[in-house]
Amino acid sequence: MAKITHGLATSHIPAIGAAIDLGKSEEDYWKPVFAGYDWTKDWIKNEGKPDVVILVYNDHASAFDMNLIPTFAVGCAEQFKPCDEGWGPRPVPIVEGHPDLAWHISQCLVLDEFDMTMINQMDVDHGLTVPLSLMFGQPDAWPCKIIPLAVNVVTYPPPTGNRCWALGEAIQRAVESFPEELNVQIWGTGGMSHQLQGPRAGLINAEWDSRFLDRLVGDSDELRHVPHIEYLRETGSEGIEMVMWLIMRGALGEKTRCLHRHYHVPGSNTAVGHIVLEPEE
Repeated sequence: MAKITHGLATSHIPAIGAAIDLGKSEEDYWKPVFAGYDWTKDWIKNEGKPDVVILVYNDHASAFDMNLIPTFAVGCAEQFKPCDEGWGPRPVPIVEGHPDLAWHISQCLVLDEFDMTMINQMDVDHGLTVPLSLMFGQPDAWPCKIIPLAVNVVTYPPPTGNRCWALGEAIQRAVESFPEELNVQIWGTGGMSHQLQGPRAGLINAEWDSRFLDRLVGDSDELRHVPHIEYLRETGSEGIEMVMWLIMRGALGEKTRCLHRHYHVPGSNTAVGHIVLEPEE
């Protein structure tokens, strides 16, 4: 059967993608940001390469807009092209999907009473492609299949942390009922603390971010009960993206161990966070 073997989480800052694409990753400003991903890139290349990644991200008004706002959407297509976010598509490979597993997960989740939206045609933005670049570098083709899982954290109301954690638990059950033997990873993206507008623009709460990373490890499920208002108060209007990390955490079972962790301020106008987890039996 298929199995979720690891969970990764990372910020998906668009400026990181630009730094990679423009060859600026070794500049003094960006070097400490990218250094925190060296361990993961080496680990994936040598021992942690997945067959499939379920990549949890949020669309930034590229595939969806105010006319269509799915809370949870699963990409079930064969391919997903990088979209044009205003300065041309990123020069990265086309994302190859895994329709069989994606449809299986969708069916299982609906029967598990999650109201999923299934997408058969969708371009993907930096929320999905920047994490791929951080983990895989700049290959001619991504080295595994990708199932996009888009979450609405842009327009209120977003899903609660508890709902996201429960969705992760349901995804774990769905993956483990798929008959093909597959090494599956689940990635949560977005965050960490940041606010892009208003009088608190530029807010970064390193102390809260650090405690959030702490609480992803071990057997505590405290994070699933953090209310929206705490994310807004402590981490800024865009900090709510961190609920997407809880889908990843929920899919890893009751207890996790940390393999790698990275945190750096600043990365553009936000904090950069990254963690690699594995289930602890």
